[in-house]
Amino acid sequence: MKAVFLDQDTFSTQVSLKRIAKQVTALKCYQQTQASQVVERSLDAEVLITNKVVLDNKILAQLPKLKLICISATGINNIDLLAAQQHHIAVTNVSGYAKQSVAQYVFAQLLNYFSQPNHHIANVTHGQWQQSTSFCLHGNGSSELAGKTIGIIGYGSLGQAVAQIAHAFGMKVMISERPNAAMVRTNRKSFNQVIREADILTLHCPQTPATENLIDAQVLSEMKSSAVLINTARGALVNEQDLLTALKQNDIAYAILDVLSEEPPKANHLLLQNQPKNLAITGHIAWASIEAQQRLLDLVGDNIAAFKQGQTTNRVDL
Repeated sequence: MKAVFLDQDTFSTQVSLKRIAKQVTALKCYQQTQASQVVERSLDAEVLITNKVVLDNKILAQLPKLKLICISATGINNIDLLAAQQHHIAVTNVSGYAKQSVAQYVFAQLLNYFSQPNHHIANVTHGQWQQSTSFCLHGNGSSELAGKTIGIIGYGSLGQAVAQIAHAFGMKVMISERPNAAMVRTNRKSFNQVIREADILTLHCPQTPATENLIDAQVLSEMKSSAVLINTARGALVNEQDLLTALKQNDIAYAILDVLSEEPPKANHLLLQNQPKNLAITGHIAWASIEAQQRLLDLVGDNIAAFKQGQTTNRVDL
């Protein structure tokens, strides 16, 4: 089977494609592929690997040799699944590869915010400790995670990994039920209770029509003024204008975003052009430890192997 990787540049150069290459007769990799280039580059492919390149009905109709699309991510919104079914093209994705990476990112950011190590290092670098009249230079101080309440919205493998670490820090964990749910499941709390009581609110749910703009002005107004919001899921979960207003008005204390509604964002993106001091933004890297990237690509290789054997492992088109 001939395979084409349409956007290899979405991964680090430090990871290996050996497990994928082992499953195909030929593997052609492109760093990035524009929409106008997809058909030409994919004509001979029986397997297409894509992270973010869109494959719609118009494109799939022109690829008669294509048998399998491997999404090198969990999200499937860049593939027209109905069209894939109509053209008898199997589609797989991968999941569960980034739980350690995302959980580590969440707590790296929380420790940075509550312990402020860079601030305390700078105090010594700039000679302030050396001039202190006391043995201890408090500076901005620090605050413990122990005893704080972390509200988790989305309790799949990522949310569960965050909860596990939170328990180790001695935190109170609240798992949110879906908004407007008729019944609150065992070991969960209502969405409204979670947003009101959480010291830290962390998002790990998928983007769906029901979750778009989940965090809006109303939700932000009900959160504690000392609360921290973390989004490592999808940018569209948060209404960015509402968040900017809330931060500027100190309706919440701090926000940490690893995702935005547009990626990569334009230079004049609302939150970048007007970024307040109580907002930290990183470039969608919470998932991307080297180990997580390697697990993901190895799972793509496993999906190809399973398909060749007639198995339906990780199929999303069925």
